[in-house]
Amino acid sequence: MNRNKKPMKNRELAVFLLFILTGTVAFGQDYAFKVMANKGTNEVKSGDSWQPIKTGASLKLNDELRVANNGYLGLISASGKPVEVKNPGPVKVAELAAQVKGGSSAVNKYTEFILSSNAEEKKNKLSATGAVYRDIASEKAIKLMLPENQHSGVYNTEAVISWDGSKVTGPYVVTFSNMFEEQLAKIETTETSVVINLKDPKFVHETGIFVDVRSKVNPSQSSKQHLIKRLSPDAHEKVQRSLSDIMGEVSEQTALNKFILAGFYEEQGLFIDAIAAYEEVLKLAPEVSYYKESYDEFLVRHGLKR
Repeated sequence: MNRNKKPMKNRELAVFLLFILTGTVAFGQDYAFKVMANKGTNEVKSGDSWQPIKTGASLKLNDELRVANNGYLGLISASGKPVEVKNPGPVKVAELAAQVKGGSSAVNKYTEFILSSNAEEKKNKLSATGAVYRDIASEKAIKLMLPENQHSGVYNTEAVISWDGSKVTGPYVVTFSNMFEEQLAKIETTETSVVINLKDPKFVHETGIFVDVRSKVNPSQSSKQHLIKRLSPDAHEKVQRSLSDIMGEVSEQTALNKFILAGFYEEQGLFIDAIAAYEEVLKLAPEVSYYKESYDEFLVRHGLKR
């Protein structure tokens, strides 16, 4: 009996050590933060030398940062916590990590989606732009930055309708109608965008709303008619469940949080919600050119802009 027990104990010890080793690898991280957005001549010191920080780079605990005057860094911790760094001067990554509380692995999912999408867009920019040119050639005089019908669903209550005003100058007339072609609202503007609230009494009972934009001076110069539609209750609930996984980390009104939400909506195929989130990003951090570039890449990626 004793001879049989000894091998069993050895096997149990081996399994235990393997479990500890696997757990260490699984839960250990080889980085503390990833760089989501970067503005200014910010630098990182890994080892003995200082190097410019690049978007998408990983920062390790032993690294040190040097934030430029008027600089900005949008970081995501390994645990999935967004952090904005704006104070100029040196700061150790370990000090930033010590200040981070909480996080969500779901946030990392969408930040990886944003970084990979933007990297792929830069890689294929010429071919993507060519495809959009072919699409625009058949478009009308005014190009609305709204998706085709399969991506016209809206989760939130606000929708941003914007258009390219380079070919047709304002003022413009924006017309909204229901599925029976009955006019719901008409807006005149000299700007190249309007925002509507689907809780407005004019829209609240409509499941689908058609929108088109025309020149007030020459109504024949118009846009293609686009559809904005509410999600079905089941689809809305599905998005809400997914959104709840990250809202605890991105509820604060910061540019970085809105940027992550834009990635979430894009991944969900909710391009109109993504546009609204990007517009909020630009309002909160108009000086960070990377956010504007990412917005443009999103629009080009989905044929909404050339």
